[in-house]
Amino acid sequence: MINWFMAAKLGHYFLAEILQEGHTAVDGTMGNGHDTLMLAELVGARGKVYAFDIQSQALNNTRRRLAEAGLLDGRVQLIQDGHQHIKQYVQQTIQGAIFNLGYLPGGDHSVITRPDTTLTAIRHTLELLAPAGRLVVVVYPGHPGGRVEQEAVEALAARLDSLQFRVLRMTLLNRPPSAPGVIMIEKVRD
Repeated sequence: MINWFMAAKLGHYFLAEILQEGHTAVDGTMGNGHDTLMLAELVGARGKVYAFDIQSQALNNTRRRLAEAGLLDGRVQLIQDGHQHIKQYVQQTIQGAIFNLGYLPGGDHSVITRPDTTLTAIRHTLELLAPAGRLVVVVYPGHPGGRVEQEAVEALAARLDSLQFRVLRMTLLNRPPSAPGVIMIEKVRD
């Protein structure tokens, strides 16, 4: 639990540093709505958040979380679709995005993010990202398929043009290799 909490909070920190009122952001894996709520608070009433998940349970959980916070005011668009289809819904430049990979906590653990769709979603998100914008990917190698997905994301990130992107990878050194980690990609220029 503490490993997940640290990784998620670190991702929130990286986005809170840059997101402002009126910005546009993406939650590529809304899950239980924690990241969506954080993004909605950061972009404010004039901003926009596009939140994706394939599971109706995730949309229900997120809608409930937003309602409890009084943020069902139109700034968040909940989309029941895979994150690989981001470009069908988002045409404008975005300033921030977060992908919390793995499975829905409290949901069906056999429904997981997959390397092929995740890599497509990351590529599309990077195309939409504004200069100085950030994409945070929280990876969970501890579940079946998680290590393969983490390696695929790290390989994609390692190949990004260093003149266009800065890439940071953070892991807990005194935890097992199955502990979650964070990859932060910042766009330097178009």
